Amino acid sequence: MAMITIDCGRFCHGPAVAEAVAQRLGSVVLTDEAVFLAVAERFSVVPEKLRRTVYGPESFFGGLTREKVRNVAYLRAGFADAVTGDDTVYCGLGGHLLPSSLTHVLKVCLGGSHAYRAERAAEEGLSKREAERAIRKDDEIRAEWIDLLWGRGPWDKSLYDLFLPMQETTVEEAVDTICDLAGQPALAVSELAVSAMEDFRLAAAVNVILAEKGHDVDVVACDGRAEVLIKKHAVFLERVQHELASIASEVEGVSEATARPGPLYREPGISFNVDLDVPSKVLLVDDEREFVHTLSERLQARSMAPAVAYDGEEALALVESDEPEVMVLDLKMPGIDGIEVLRRVKRSHPATEVIILTGHGSDAEETLAGEIGAFAYLRKPVDIDVLTETMKAAYHKVNEARGPGAGD
Repeated sequence: MAMITIDCGRFCHGPAVAEAVAQRLGSVVLTDEAVFLAVAERFSVVPEKLRRTVYGPESFFGGLTREKVRNVAYLRAGFADAVTGDDTVYCGLGGHLLPSSLTHVLKVCLGGSHAYRAERAAEEGLSKREAERAIRKDDEIRAEWIDLLWGRGPWDKSLYDLFLPMQETTVEEAVDTICDLAGQPALAVSELAVSAMEDFRLAAAVNVILAEKGHDVDVVACDGRAEVLIKKHAVFLERVQHELASIASEVEGVSEATARPGPLYREPGISFNVDLDVPSKVLLVDDEREFVHTLSERLQARSMAPAVAYDGEEALALVESDEPEVMVLDLKMPGIDGIEVLRRVKRSHPATEVIILTGHGSDAEETLAGEIGAFAYLRKPVDIDVLTETMKAAYHKVNEARGPGAGD
């Protein structure tokens, strides 16, 4: 009997269908929370950060951060463990982490027209405006996640074995259809399926190691041979291929490793350079807008993409929503001053390294900042190379604190 994954648009009865299918087949329902907790324990990651990786909200740092790359790899490894059983029904976006090579997995999508979903939302008591917002947000989350994994649109039918438009069927009919298909001999756990599961687990293990070293790649495996599929442009492609293959070959169970540009290989945008020694999640906090904008541009030229806050209150809100790796913080700001921001950040998010950058500081404040936990105390005007090296050193400390294989 197949393992069943169900992806469903909001207001398309996904959880109800999943529960009914599991009850009919005598299967276990696999929930997002169970996966997130298992992955969090295995890789020392905060469960909520795994949920955010899949379902958002968007990181205020923008783009694909190395933390997100790691979390996707961790989740893939978690689902590789989950597919060992064939008596499981999963409802959520995580099923897209499973490759089509897993012949015993039945991938189902429950969709619905906009009008149908809006009617179901109204039945749940949502206003027309609330329904529109909820549907739009759900579609945006799905689009971003599937584009990240497969480079396709959110309702691409090639991603599924079965696509059911719920405006044309009932919950009971959907359950009947899924259960009938799940019992087909082609979906049994054959020797081929077992081999595919072993290949997937090995590919996931290689992907974790590479992600922890800062590489955003895809990996496929077959009978101990691992192939790394490069997604981003590299100026020195042969060198990168050699490095990736060398790393992959050290993973237990890999007998041979190669690397090549994959189907998602992308040409560069503005810059070819990727510096893995600089933090990917940087927050600049300064009320001098012209200064902080100029600083942000200069750091972007050094392979960083900082987020910006203009006062202490905004900075603290951003830290709570998406913890930065390194913060560059001014002291004199309206409202909550830099010392108080430093104190609160080090109390609630001690892993964030804070660099004070001020034009109005004193020796006493420098001493106090050090006692609270500031990584460094720099004065304006600052040489950009000095600031960059200080940020690299702070990021090195962040990585040392994480330890090998740990997420943040």
